[in-house]
Amino acid sequence: MNDNYQAVQADYGFSVPSLAERNRVLRNTYLLLAVSLIPTALGAWIGVTTGVIAAMGMMMSLVFFMAGSFAFMYAIEKTKESGTGVAVLLAFTFFMGLMLSRLLSAVLGFKNGGSLIMLAFGGTAGVFFAMASLASVIKRDLSNMGKFLFIGTIVLLAAGLVNIFVQSSAMMIALSVMAVAIFSGFLLFEIKRVVDGGETNYIAATTAIYLDIFNIFQNLLALLGIFGGERD
Repeated sequence: MNDNYQAVQADYGFSVPSLAERNRVLRNTYLLLAVSLIPTALGAWIGVTTGVIAAMGMMMSLVFFMAGSFAFMYAIEKTKESGTGVAVLLAFTFFMGLMLSRLLSAVLGFKNGGSLIMLAFGGTAGVFFAMASLASVIKRDLSNMGKFLFIGTIVLLAAGLVNIFVQSSAMMIALSVMAVAIFSGFLLFEIKRVVDGGETNYIAATTAIYLDIFNIFQNLLALLGIFGGERD
């Protein structure tokens, strides 16, 4: 790959930044990603201790989540070129931690709830490091991979909405397994884009990778709760 700023890589269709610039974006992305875990943990702790999300009920919390997510994503897109974007992103991760509290509270209701959360965290970290390692060694263009993953996400969302009303345990398990696979693929795809210079804004890159990690953790935890939860 040519590291000249003016070089154009035909496979990707964008000007390829220098190696130093790509490394800078990747380094800043990983740093901001690590920092984003702090407000996530804080939001989750507040949500669990206050029970504010659980008190909303399923439908109300879903509406709150959808409205909040779209508002934050819009704000991040508008501010990603400035320092304000970092503050907006961290506020978003606090919001996501708050929304995660319903699932965390349910898992903590198990005798081994704390262990299940740590296991899900460890599993998510393992997936992240595996995908990050793959992204650094794979040489082929993965741009077409995004189209298939996007279609899979649409199918996943549609099936998830149906299951809100159906309440099928078997479908929930299948959707969680599917989600882990899809967002692991997205994680590889998004990190590879940064490595190859396809994403040069570290706030946008962090947002995408954070959402992949969040969804992997959430669905791993749901599966562990279903199969490994021990009641008193």
